[in-house]
Amino acid sequence: MSLIVNMWESRLCFLLVLQVVGTLSLLTYLHLVKTSGERNPETLQKKLRAKKLYADVKSSGEWSPSMKVAVLVTTSSKLDPETLHKTLNPYRNVRAGGKWSPAGNRSSSSEKVAILVTYKDREEHLKIFLRHMHPFLQRQGLDYAIYVIEQHGEEQKFCKGLLYNVGYTEALKDDPNYDCFIFHDVDLIPEDVRNLYTCRKSPFHLSVAIDKFEYKLPYVTLFGGVSALTKAHYELLNGYSNLYCGWGGEDDDMTRRMFKHKLRLSRPDKDFARYKMLAHRRNRTTDDNPARYYLLSTGVSRADIDGLTDLQTANYSVTSVTHRELYTHILVNITKRRPIKFGNPHKLNKTKIHHRIM
Repeated sequence: MSLIVNMWESRLCFLLVLQVVGTLSLLTYLHLVKTSGERNPETLQKKLRAKKLYADVKSSGEWSPSMKVAVLVTTSSKLDPETLHKTLNPYRNVRAGGKWSPAGNRSSSSEKVAILVTYKDREEHLKIFLRHMHPFLQRQGLDYAIYVIEQHGEEQKFCKGLLYNVGYTEALKDDPNYDCFIFHDVDLIPEDVRNLYTCRKSPFHLSVAIDKFEYKLPYVTLFGGVSALTKAHYELLNGYSNLYCGWGGEDDDMTRRMFKHKLRLSRPDKDFARYKMLAHRRNRTTDDNPARYYLLSTGVSRADIDGLTDLQTANYSVTSVTHRELYTHILVNITKRRPIKFGNPHKLNKTKIHHRIM
């Protein structure tokens, strides 16, 4: 009789344990279902904004499924850019000048990449760009450095081609071992880490699909935005034209130089060559370059004498080169450019065209 009672007590205890375990499992499952949406990065980011826990924080772009990361960037204007970088820099492994390489790979023969970013009056964009690009480039395992070429001086219009040539020259002075150069607009943020920032056997256009253009290529000869050129290709093309100041033309001029030298333009797959363009206002009165079509019509004829070869006579000076925490800062003073006198390009030889503009 005692044996039977003990057996029933054992079974009862076992059933009670099962019931407790089952109840706990059910409660855990219900909790996971309830909070799964809250742990989704998109949902979490929205909740943080709704609660205004970080009133001075803005997103660098929309959620990118392939990246699996939501980038939040402080845009407080209470601190100057350099103090802000030192205070909030989470990339302690980035060396002075914005340089990074995989561990134990600094002296290897792998491709060394220089990211050249032309810049003028876009402080907020630069902060977002730097915060996004360092982890992006490190995930690709690149041996890279970021150079920011900033324009100042009397000339108010943005001279992007000239700045790229100056940045290219100064980067090689800083490290002559670069063999791949990425020419990058500061307001374009890559969305997919599979879009590799390396050079190819031909000029490589990386920013194929931009959200502003509904992720469609505006025209097939486009080379602006983000592009990659080897050192050999850039020298062959004589760099960018130094004559374009104001919006438009310098990238199309570069495409014509490529065609002149029979270089094929290549691109990555549009499914991952996707970019977010940071919002900014364009003043057509002060930003546009009314002479761009004239310059384009005469561009091929003067390509050999307008670029790297005449950089020393391009009316600029390098004010300073500073190795900051997240990038190398190249400050360029550009003097006021003389207005371009329009004429019939067919009646001008390339030397006369060049001297009339400069």
